[in-house]
Formats: sequence, C-alpha cells, structure tokens
Amino acid sequence: MIQNPIFKGFNPDPCICRKGEDYYVAVSTFEWMPGVPVYHSRDLKHWELLTNILTDDEAVNLKNLPSAKGIWAPCLTYCEAEDTFYLVYGVMNAMNARYFDVDNYLITAKDICGPWSEPVYIHSNGFDASILHDDDGRKYVVSLDWETRENYEKPGEICIVEYDAEKKEIVGYPKRFWRGGTDRGCIEAPHLYKRDGWYYIMCAEGGTGYNHSVTMGRSRNVWGPYEADPANPIVTSVPGYSNERHDADHLKPKYYNPDSVLQKSGHGSFVDLPNGETYLVHLCSRPFAPELRCTLGRESAIQKMIWTEDGWLRMADGSNFAKLMVEEPSLPEYLLDMPPAFDDFDGEILGNFYYAPRIMPHRFAKLGEREGWLRLRGGESITSLNKVSLLARKLTSVKMQATTKMDFKPAVPKQAAGLVMYYDNMNYRWLRKYYSETLGQTAILVVSMENGVRTVYLEERTPVDPDADLYFRVNMEGRNFRFSWSLDGEEYREIGPAFDTDKLSDEYCKYGEFTGTMVGLVCVDRVLHKLTADFDFFEYLADEDAEIL
Repeated sequence: MIQNPIFKGFNPDPCICRKGEDYYVAVSTFEWMPGVPVYHSRDLKHWELLTNILTDDEAVNLKNLPSAKGIWAPCLTYCEAEDTFYLVYGVMNAMNARYFDVDNYLITAKDICGPWSEPVYIHSNGFDASILHDDDGRKYVVSLDWETRENYEKPGEICIVEYDAEKKEIVGYPKRFWRGGTDRGCIEAPHLYKRDGWYYIMCAEGGTGYNHSVTMGRSRNVWGPYEADPANPIVTSVPGYSNERHDADHLKPKYYNPDSVLQKSGHGSFVDLPNGETYLVHLCSRPFAPELRCTLGRESAIQKMIWTEDGWLRMADGSNFAKLMVEEPSLPEYLLDMPPAFDDFDGEILGNFYYAPRIMPHRFAKLGEREGWLRLRGGESITSLNKVSLLARKLTSVKMQATTKMDFKPAVPKQAAGLVMYYDNMNYRWLRKYYSETLGQTAILVVSMENGVRTVYLEERTPVDPDADLYFRVNMEGRNFRFSWSLDGEEYREIGPAFDTDKLSDEYCKYGEFTGTMVGLVCVDRVLHKLTADFDFFEYLADEDAEIL
C-alpha cells in the first residue's frame, strides 16, 4: 500500500508525467529557490527528489516579491513525438487589489535534469497555465483567466489559446471556454488531456481550501463545448453538493471534514500507466484541529483511478473521497534514496533538498572553504524581501528535531547567526548568537517574529565565549517546539519559551499563504554583508508517521 501524503511538507500543486518507465512530479515553490522540484519514481510508491528545474535567479527574478508570490503551479509534460520535456510555469508578481499580475513562461529540455532552454514568454492572461501536445502536432495552453470586473463571477473562467512552437508565441488571444463542472466555484488549476478521441479538461474547484476538489469535463473539439462529468467532483475531502459560486474566498473553513485526515484535496493531474492502470496526484493538507492551521502547508497525495466504459475517470474504489492508504500499482518495486538525516557538509555539492528565499543558495552558501564545514556569508535581516542568507529544508513532520554546530564571531549587534524555524519573512522564530553591547560580549537569545511583531526574550539572554563552537537545537513535539543549546553536543539547556507550532501556518500568517514551514541555518550581517558563519553539520530527524493532533 502507498501511504499519503507521498510528498510531506511544503509540496503543493503536483503535476505528473511519464517517460517510458520513469514517472516525474513537479510541485510549486513560490518565493523559494531553486524553483520547481521534480520527484522521480518507477513504482509510484518510492520517490526521490531528483532535481530542481529553475536554478537561474536572474532569469527568474523573485527578489522583492512578497511571500506566497513567485512560482505558481508548474505544468510538467513529456512530448513523446519530440522526445522533449516541457515546463510551463507562472511568476506571480503581485496580487494587489485582486489584480493578479502573472507572467507565464515555457522552457524545454531533452533530459529532465537539463539543461533547460531559455524562458519563452507565453502570456499574462491568468495563472496555473498548462499545455497540451495534441496528436496532430499542435499545442494549446489553458489557464485561469482571472476576473476583476464588477458583476462577473469571481475568480474567473478557464481560457484556451493555441501556441505556435515554431514562432514561440500564442496565436491570437485566449478564449474563455469552461466555467467548471460543479457549483463549488473558485475554479483554477486546469490541465488539458487527449485520450481516445476525447479532450478532457481537469480542474480544481471550490478554492484551494477546505472545499477543494478535482473535477473534469470533456469534448470532441479542443475549443469545446465541454460537458461536465456527471459524477463531479471525482476527488475531494468533502463529498456532496455545494454551491459557492458567490463566494470568491479560497479557504472556506466551514467545509472542514472531521472524518478525513487529508483535507483540501484537489488540484490534480493524472497519468496512464503502460499496464492500463491510472493514478492521480493531488494537493492536500493536514491541519491542526480545531484551529485548522496547516503548519506543514499544502502537501501532495496520490489516488488509484479507473476509466469507466463510457470514458470517465473515477477513483478505483467507486467513491470520490481522498484516501490515506492507496493500493499500489502492478509495477516492480524500485527503491530510491531519501535525503540524508545527517548532513556533515563533507561533500563538494550542496544537497538538492536545501532552499533559500528568492535567491539561489550558492549566492551565500559555500562548501570547501573550510574543510568539512558549510560557510554562510551574512546577508540582510530575515525580514528582508531581497537577499537573505537563509538555507533551509522543508518541515515534513510536526514531530522532529533539528541540530547544528556553529562557529561564529560577531563584532557588532547587527551581526547574528543561528538556527531558525521559518514560515515567511514576517513569521519566524530563531535562536541566534550575536554581539551584545549591553553585556559587552557575545551572547545567545531567542527572537520571535509573529505577523510582523518582534519579541526579543532578553530575560533569558546568555553570555557565551566568542571563540566557543555552539550546538543549537530545536525540538518539535506536535503542538509545541522549543530551542536549546550546548557547548559539547551532549548536555543541552533550553532557552526561550515553548512556541505554538500551529502559528507557523498558512491560516495564521497574515503576510503569506500557500507555502509551509521550513527549518534552517541563517547568517545576518547588516553592516557589510561580509561576516561568515561556519556550520559543521545539520541534522534533521523527523517522525514521518506522527499524527497531527
């Protein structure tokens, strides 16, 4: 059996494709770089983080974008006729006053690991753009045409336009053609497929919150009209009819289903296997209840599907309720390596499971400058939207322990380094070493940033030897987490209060949404952006089976 989620933690908007025996899933990254992780499998049960596609932070400039903007809903496809991978992705630049300003691009590669072509601009007509490679060689792009006008249903309708691959431009203007297969409203995430002479439109409806779902329609003509699947929605966490076309809010917490571990199930894409089986990947979340706060963000799950005799896609068990445990396909088992729990930084290449906000990690993180250590060059404050020296990995469980050993010698108060729990630039908690003018020497303390309100826990400030290496640790036990420190790596002393885990979440944080909590290493030098901090190792131990209660 396959246990969901297959990608725990911040891994939303999955898009799956197949080349031969290999299966690939791309997910969203928003303001984090490198962008668009790709997971690989051959049995749909065991997965590896194979690569990250967007690695040029000049070609994909995310600096100064607010949290939750950036790379939205990538569409990864494989065109067999061309033996070429296509990635369509959008860069959400602003959402001010509901004018969702997005630029959509297309890149290609012969190998999933690259090199990838230079970005080709498609259009700015809505988000969640994806592409269909028709069997006659023509290509079509669909996206959500975002609506801002009065007296029109929000957030909009799905539009379609032909893409000329030779001229590298769209043909004419996008045309609206689909407003959904249910009355849940908040349609988005379109994917267009062709199968047995039918064109299928798969969308998310109900908003990317608690009324989320996967729906389908079909037509003999790519331009429509499309008929709705009579069984819509085909996958959801909240079965049953609902009419929410009047409400453009995406979250809709009133639809929380206490009978489901997987909430917010929707935003799907499917793949047909050579043996006739079909599987669908989709977004989901696991909130703390009753607060309904998703610290791990939006995750990815998989469901076994079947095609009916009359050509509709259904869950294999005959329901439309997203399952925690799923029957695995009839494929040979194919074991793959997982990211290491203990990274000693002895290698030459930084692990592909590390991410940084808005800039590539290599801009500030170096291996080899001190043998066996990672060196971070100090950047701007953690609240900055520009250049922050924060190297983090995704939180995948609410029961975990992260530890590091640090050598850092600050000289002025504007220099600090340490271990951080980070949701966005306005929501984080960190244990830092810094220079205290009050004490006249280096010290450690805990700082909290909660929806832009900073709290410094001065009462537990502790002076430390400037030359001493320090061990920093954070322990998360479900609903609470707490920092501690040590001089020898054996005896740890707690410092700072116990923090509420659920406050690092999509629903609680006011300045960002759609992502998830990260844990990582940070170095700040707000004087010269030059002072460095060295880290001997980074250990991340997580109980992936821990329940969220």
